[in-house]
Amino acid sequence: MDDMSKQKAEVPYGTLDLLLLKSLETMGRMHGYALARRIEQVCGDSMQLSQGSVYPALIRLQQEGWIETDWGISETNRKVKFYSLTTSGRKQLLVELANWERATALVARFLEASS
Repeated sequence: MDDMSKQKAEVPYGTLDLLLLKSLETMGRMHGYALARRIEQVCGDSMQLSQGSVYPALIRLQQEGWIETDWGISETNRKVKFYSLTTSGRKQLLVELANWERATALVARFLEASS
């Protein structure tokens, strides 16, 4: 394997919100660390999320009213903040999914036209 194939990918710009919202829809209430690990697991550990990207995104999603928080005890018996999707967050997830589908279709058309 060359050095490029060993590197973990960064989250493509603009997709972290979608991944977080979808994870909360699928898994239900989760704390930040578990959310990050869940996304990495689903991506086959080919992606690494840092606290410096996950937590600011969670704060932003909360400020938008798309997720809500409450305190609880983690599986390691620590007091942690749990995140869950709001009704508004479920609606926003549909918007994010539609935007993703439009963007990927546009890129696919461009790549086909360029070949």
